[in-house]
Amino acid sequence: MSLSTTARLRTAGALLAVSAFALAGCSDSGSSDSAASDSGDGSTKTLTIFAAASLQGPLDTVAEDFSKAHPEYEVKPIVYDGSQALATQAIDGADVDVLAFASEKSLEPVTEAGITDDSKIFATNTLEIAVAPGNPKGIKTFEDLTKSGVSVVTCASEVPCGQATDKVEDATGVTLKPVSEETNVTSVVNRVSEGEADAGLVYTTDVTAAGDKLEGVDFPESDEAVNKYPVAVSTKAKDPEGAQAFEDYLLSDDGQKVLDEAGFGAP
Repeated sequence: MSLSTTARLRTAGALLAVSAFALAGCSDSGSSDSAASDSGDGSTKTLTIFAAASLQGPLDTVAEDFSKAHPEYEVKPIVYDGSQALATQAIDGADVDVLAFASEKSLEPVTEAGITDDSKIFATNTLEIAVAPGNPKGIKTFEDLTKSGVSVVTCASEVPCGQATDKVEDATGVTLKPVSEETNVTSVVNRVSEGEADAGLVYTTDVTAAGDKLEGVDFPESDEAVNKYPVAVSTKAKDPEGAQAFEDYLLSDDGQKVLDEAGFGAP
């Protein structure tokens, strides 16, 4: 092989090595960028929220509005359930940044476990009797729920809507005999709207949200059991600043307007 040929081959080899090194550098740079994105640096941060089932709808709207006002944060699909079930999940170690429950009592175990500190009341709600459109059983009072031939569904005593029902029973001296006791108010709504029960004790806001699927019957004794809804930031929140920002937004005029339109009372 001639000297010039050898030189050309060495030059080509050097160029290939440089190209390979450059490609490797690009690859490493891409991995670094990806890792930075995964870590949240310069990217959208996420918030996890646990909320009482009765808040579904308006709280989804609040979360959407919050993300528009604070584009650096994205609220994951909110976890809705009975407050007791959510409290158990939080105590068992589930990741959560903000907790919005349907009663102060339901939040107490979470606070006692050191998962929340201070809480604030952001809304109130009262019970209403949910019946099928047209009120075929002619229910007009709380006591009418005990009439023969009327099947009633309530929340279990462990959850806020059930605790409110218990208070009304104590205040009126009327004891209900429900055909089913549900773990959250949404299940009560579904049973009545699907014709599985003649009536159910739910919140005023649930009847409003059901539209033409349900009709509501007000009763004065519901004033004996007004639920106060607390919101709290988790002491284990991955982004305490973002969690606090969401709580503040919920309590702001914009957040309160959404809750008011859904039928919730002021704090």
